Amino acid sequence: MTQVHVQGWVAAGFEEVEEEFVRNFTRRKETGAACAVYVQGKKVVDLWGGVSDPYSGTLWQEHTMVQVFSSTKGFAALAGALAVSRGLLDYDEQVIAYWPEFAVHGKDRITVRQLLSHQAGLCTVDTLQLEKFADLDTAQVANKLANARPEWAPGARHGYHAWTVGWYIGELIRRVDPRGRSLGRFFHEEIAHPLDAEFYIGLPASVPDARLAQVRGINSPAQILKHIHEIPFSMLLGFLNPRSLTARSMVDPKRLVANENFNRREMLAIEFPSGNGIGEVRAMAAIYGEFAAGGKKLNLSKSVLRTLEAPPELPLSGAYDHVNRTKLAYSVGFWKPIEGHAFGSSHRAYGHPGAGGSFCYADPDYELGYAYGLNEIGGYMDNNPRENAVRQAVYRCLK
Repeated sequence: MTQVHVQGWVAAGFEEVEEEFVRNFTRRKETGAACAVYVQGKKVVDLWGGVSDPYSGTLWQEHTMVQVFSSTKGFAALAGALAVSRGLLDYDEQVIAYWPEFAVHGKDRITVRQLLSHQAGLCTVDTLQLEKFADLDTAQVANKLANARPEWAPGARHGYHAWTVGWYIGELIRRVDPRGRSLGRFFHEEIAHPLDAEFYIGLPASVPDARLAQVRGINSPAQILKHIHEIPFSMLLGFLNPRSLTARSMVDPKRLVANENFNRREMLAIEFPSGNGIGEVRAMAAIYGEFAAGGKKLNLSKSVLRTLEAPPELPLSGAYDHVNRTKLAYSVGFWKPIEGHAFGSSHRAYGHPGAGGSFCYADPDYELGYAYGLNEIGGYMDNNPRENAVRQAVYRCLK
């Protein structure tokens, strides 16, 4: 503890989590990070350390906020789940019941469940002509999303809708919310504010720059080579082929979502619910902890909780993800545990990782909410050894 900047608190019995968190800085080359865990509505881990700005050396503070990239999708999916709980959406209803313009190009039978579970074939972004950060806002792409053509017969397979799934959730919420709120406003007013949890999809101008962690990530071919061992080989091959479904779904010519663009206020200010969520890590854990413990503060319905905790309904072709090029399991906007990508203690867990190693999820078996956020971004999805070491220590302590 005297050799590195690590602060915070753990409850009795969770000392090993703190030890592994410290080792991330002393042995595993962590730069800046925070970790938090809630069990049965009570905070048992709240740690932060390292530097919030790798360039200036500014120390990570108690209320530092960090970007969590694709972990944002999980929070967008939680907003979707709340909308279902309120009777505004139905996972098994066809999308066109809420969005008639969506019906073109054979999409009229796609259900909300298929769309949110990455089975609709609406994953590619190469035809959207995105030129500037403002184009990433859901409101700017809604018409293009409605007119998109599926890359496969919906329901036949699945492939990661890396950019698009958050946009689709956002447009559905805007259309069904009686007040016509955007996803960011809906999430803030219906989830974050009631839980006193500071997490945003669309950062308000009132948050000062001094609270924002600065990320350092992969922004050049040389940096890709540095992190090449962290990227699955099959996915790497996909990235190298510009005609592949992987490249067409995850690479934009303007490099709008290059990691370090997420240090810019203009990127964080828009609502990009697939990737620009930012907040305190303890807030992320608290939100998932509320869902894991039954969602009483949010009046979540038991039927929605059963849906979130149920095993995934895989497409006809099985678990192989045709974008990420590995076996994965999705359900209504979340990752679900599967061999090779396990988390939580059973199939009931649900959540979402983010670029480089952030991970936020709920484990209903322990009524646990977990979050890990960091600012040194590599090629990992859910197998970052730093985050994994802390997560495994949490379960050793629980047992």
